[in-house]
Amino acid sequence: MQIFIKNMVCDRCIAAVQSIFDDLTIPVEHIHLGSAETAADLDESELTALQQQLEMQGFGLLKTNAEKLTEQIKNEIILLIAGLDIREDFVLSEFLAAQFHKHYTVISKTFSQQENMTLEQYFIHQKIEKVKELLIYNELTLTEISNRLGYRSVQHLSSQFRNITGYSPTAFKSKDLPQRIPLDKI
Repeated sequence: MQIFIKNMVCDRCIAAVQSIFDDLTIPVEHIHLGSAETAADLDESELTALQQQLEMQGFGLLKTNAEKLTEQIKNEIILLIAGLDIREDFVLSEFLAAQFHKHYTVISKTFSQQENMTLEQYFIHQKIEKVKELLIYNELTLTEISNRLGYRSVQHLSSQFRNITGYSPTAFKSKDLPQRIPLDKI
C-alpha cells in the first residue's frame, strides 16, 4: 500500500518516519521523501494510529490527489536545490512538466490552490533558504552560490534575497539576524 506523507524534507525525516513505522510494527518495503510503501494494506485502526504518530512528529498523511501532487512538487524542488547544480537557463515550468508528465498550468494551479502561493514564489523561497544555509556555513563565495543556484548574477541573487528577508546577503551574514526557516514551513 502506498502512503503519502507530508513535510518529509530530508534523510532525517525518512529515518524518523521509519522509526514510527517500526514502533507501530507496520512492515515497510520502501520509504522515500513524501511516501512509504507498506508490505500490506493497512486497516482503519492502523491508519489512525499512523496518522497520530506522524502528526506528533510534524508529519501527516496526504489523502487527496492534489495534496499528493503538491507534496511531490515540493520534494522535487527541495532535491533540485539541494543538488546545487541549477543552470542559469533553468526553466522551472519545463522541469516540473517533464518530471510529472503534466501540463505546467495543471501543476501550477494545483500547487497554488493547496499552498496559497505560486510555484515560482515557493521556488524562490526555497532558494533563499539554501542561500542562508550556504552563507552561514561560509564555504562558498556569493558568486559561487549565485552560479550554483542558477542566478544570472550576484546582483540578481542579492535583490531576491533582500526582497524575501529584508536584508542584503552581506548584512545577513554579518549580523545576528533571524536565521533559517525550516523547509517544511515555507
